[in-house]
Amino acid sequence: MMKPARLQKGDTIGVIAPSGPVNMEKLHKAIPFFEKLGLHVQLGQHIEEKNGYLAGTDEQRLADLHEMIADKNIKAIIFARGGYGAGRIASDIDYNLVRNNPKIIWGYSDITYLHTAFHQATGLVTFHGPMLASDISQDDFDELSGRMFEQLFEPTKLCYSEKSSPLCVRVSGEAEGELVGGNLSLLVSTIGTPYEIDTKGKIILLEDIGEEPYRVDAMLNQLKLSGKLAEATGIVVGDFAESEPKVEKPSLTMEQVFHDYLDKLNIPVISGFKIGHCLPHFSVPLGVHAKLSSSKKTLTVDAGVE
Repeated sequence: MMKPARLQKGDTIGVIAPSGPVNMEKLHKAIPFFEKLGLHVQLGQHIEEKNGYLAGTDEQRLADLHEMIADKNIKAIIFARGGYGAGRIASDIDYNLVRNNPKIIWGYSDITYLHTAFHQATGLVTFHGPMLASDISQDDFDELSGRMFEQLFEPTKLCYSEKSSPLCVRVSGEAEGELVGGNLSLLVSTIGTPYEIDTKGKIILLEDIGEEPYRVDAMLNQLKLSGKLAEATGIVVGDFAESEPKVEKPSLTMEQVFHDYLDKLNIPVISGFKIGHCLPHFSVPLGVHAKLSSSKKTLTVDAGVE
């Protein structure tokens, strides 16, 4: 495990888009949030590029990532948005460069592919949290979601309890291990690749958006058949937004799908966490030690920075 250094007032953060194209008006609307935290913001050279559903070519997006990692003046990389495309550059990332320049990496959704790849290749602790153009720019971006960035300035042990949202104990028990995971569809897409998610002895975070019950069924089935669920010590079910069937047809509910795949496991499973495509968005470091307790209905996560 390799933790990045904490931020200091006056530091510069880099903003790039390794996935989908960016709405620049929304991005610029989010920049004052970081300036109020005492940070300077530097945009990637190709952040305004568009290539179909990608924010520029693979080469452009990779170049921005490498440039921000190599730049000693950049202390954190906060991604502009998710979408699709991070997995396309995973095999060309210079992981030695990442290993030799550990810094804060923050984002979620499609960024799950990078979280997983960085962790598998280098052991770097990264952060699952809201991004500029897709979240921070929104008028309803809330105070709690904003306060979660404070963990980047001071090592902080986080504790999620029912003070944040109602939680449902699906399977009772106590678990501990590294917290890994993120967006379900991206985790499934790593299987069979060099960046395949490792769940052995770990607590898995699962969240997603826009996936109907039959799609979540298929993805959980793949995690089950590949042994990823059985190898874990516990499961944290985050937010599954916009998951209703898009057309009227016979369907299981999401609760029924969760019951079929999660409620029969022999490890603790708790759902209801406001982690994912939601507000408030409780941000957590990935790759650090965590504890999941059904008796206390809590998830505690060690600090992600040094």
